[in-house]
Amino acid sequence: MVFSYAYAQDVKVALGPDEIGLNETFSVKITISNEKIKSYDQFPEIPGFQKQGVSQSSSMNVINGQVSSTNSIVQYYRPLKKGSFTLPDFTVQINGESVSSPGKTIRVTDPKQSQRSQRQRRDPFDDFFGGGEGDQQEFIELDDEAFFAMSVNKDSIYVGEGFNVSLAFYMSEANQAPFDFHEPGKQLEEIVKKIKPTNAWEENFNITNIQPERVTIDGKNWTRFKVYESTYYPFNEGEVKLPSIDWEMIKYKVAKNPTFFGNNRQQDFKTFHASGKTVFVKPLPPHPLKNQVSVGVYRLRENFDTKKVETGEGVTYDFGITGEGNISTIKAPRKKNIQKLNTYDPNERQQINRGRGRVTGIKQFEYYLTINEPGEVKLADHFEWIYFNTDQASYDTLRPKAVLNVVGESKINQAISSTRLGGIYDLIELEDNKLLNERFKYYFSAFINLLLAGAVILLVVLIIKKR
Repeated sequence: MVFSYAYAQDVKVALGPDEIGLNETFSVKITISNEKIKSYDQFPEIPGFQKQGVSQSSSMNVINGQVSSTNSIVQYYRPLKKGSFTLPDFTVQINGESVSSPGKTIRVTDPKQSQRSQRQRRDPFDDFFGGGEGDQQEFIELDDEAFFAMSVNKDSIYVGEGFNVSLAFYMSEANQAPFDFHEPGKQLEEIVKKIKPTNAWEENFNITNIQPERVTIDGKNWTRFKVYESTYYPFNEGEVKLPSIDWEMIKYKVAKNPTFFGNNRQQDFKTFHASGKTVFVKPLPPHPLKNQVSVGVYRLRENFDTKKVETGEGVTYDFGITGEGNISTIKAPRKKNIQKLNTYDPNERQQINRGRGRVTGIKQFEYYLTINEPGEVKLADHFEWIYFNTDQASYDTLRPKAVLNVVGESKINQAISSTRLGGIYDLIELEDNKLLNERFKYYFSAFINLLLAGAVILLVVLIIKKR
């Protein structure tokens, strides 16, 4: 007989009863049809309750040659005291997809004395699969081969140069102990507050989905789960000290005598310790623009090599700075001899890429240029961008290679005429007073010379009369 498989996915969420005794447990059960449970998020917290174990079960049916299956995961909660408690609306990720459920109010009463009553409030599957409270299952802790680590890619940098920080949980491929993450978002929030430098720009890689990666350390294979990654760009020289941190994982104990359908593991916790790191930040070498330049490894990207334009026509020129570094803080290039070009402040665009432990990208400065005199215009004579090259440990300059071939008649006079707002009288008001100052100096000098000549003549006359 040939069986065919139905792949339609159906996810259901079942909540425990509205009322339980203080000696009973509340449960949140998620059942998925026709697909295995490969990954799942942490179940919600319930005020007044403590999380207990997590169990999984599966079943398969064959009806008229059609195979269907269901897989379930159950989170158990133990009440801490009597009263009314609210399970809020929640969303969990199952196999990468969001599953939402409305919450409910749970009333916790005195401990239930009736064994039959207790069984009625337990999951009906427990009795069938051997997961009931009556089973005195013994759990043991397995040795693990795992650790949590903080890593930095550089221990010495220049001011403004980035260094990468990552936090990850590692398990040896030979590890047999079962682990799960315990409230990673909440833990990270506190950890980042501790390790983030105060005088640094941060580019956060924003890890939202913890994925396994295979890595090799000293010839041994490990599975790495990276939970945080950022690149920091210090503003000041000195030392950046990242303190040691702790990271808590759920480590399950396993049943000493496992059953086929029973709850074969019990939730426990283990705290891992990651040592701190120190990164030394060196000052940049002396330079007039030492406190203004960007730091990194960059190159220039232009939108044309040569271009033919008519005098007076507008042309768009992109000065694009691309490479590795703090893209967000890149400033526009310096302009030189700009009186030969008519230009305005540039439009800016940027794209930042974060991946593989690096921050790369491009920042473009789009200029609109017009030229009124014919001839060859090398844009290298008009734009430059100075930065500190970390690969070369020296200052470097990006200069354009683009050349404009400007053809046509000179339109410099038209350009001057267009600036005369209303004719000669407006021009008089706008005219520079440099010429006036030169004439004043000329007449003043002539007047002084005449006075000196007159004084000499008068002196000569007086001398003659005395004789």
